[in-house]
Amino acid sequence: MPVFRLTDELIFPDPRWATKEGLLAVGGDLSPERLVLAYRLGIFPWYGEKEPIMWWSPDPRCVLIPKNVYVSRRLERVVRQKRFRLTCNRAFGQVVEACANIRINEGEETWLIAEMQVAYQTLHELGFAHSVEAWFDDKLVGGLYGVAFGKFFFGESMFHTQPNASKVVLAQLARHLEREGFALLDCQVPNPHLISMGASHIAREDFLERLTMGGLGAEGVAERVVFPESL
Repeated sequence: MPVFRLTDELIFPDPRWATKEGLLAVGGDLSPERLVLAYRLGIFPWYGEKEPIMWWSPDPRCVLIPKNVYVSRRLERVVRQKRFRLTCNRAFGQVVEACANIRINEGEETWLIAEMQVAYQTLHELGFAHSVEAWFDDKLVGGLYGVAFGKFFFGESMFHTQPNASKVVLAQLARHLEREGFALLDCQVPNPHLISMGASHIAREDFLERLTMGGLGAEGVAERVVFPESL
């Protein structure tokens, strides 16, 4: 399949036209309007320094169904002990920066380059992007962030500097999403951490259909989600 080149026009090709690897288009910008449209359509940006903006819609898609998130007995004990204090949207910028720095400090490249961090900070200020933070002795030791519309949470990245911090964040976020009737938590692509907590693959067609049925898609509306101050 061809890779499409975006212009200034606020439009995306059908995500079903993505390459086998999931690459759909290059170019465009990271304006809030384009990012909101992308997520509604099941598309997300992912690229590195000195690369053009690249837009992806992988097939299959890695997702977590909130009620199916697996919490081991050991992790459940950590949750009950309240070892970490969990907050929402208290340190969004710090969480995004920490997600980037974790990879940089390990000598790896990060897709969370400066312009991406600015773009998600703008989405946060508009009420579309959210963070969940884990604190230990008033120090940020774990967290995740993502974009939320209606009954969908599109997870972007997570980090931890203490064992189990990010797992507790994910477990408690999933429980909150289940209580609020969320349809799914998008993980985009799998990793062992997510798979161990119950993430699974669904076909892109199934994923896109769920978005449309949930009020998103090409004709949908990006309804803002309000998160509590703590979980």
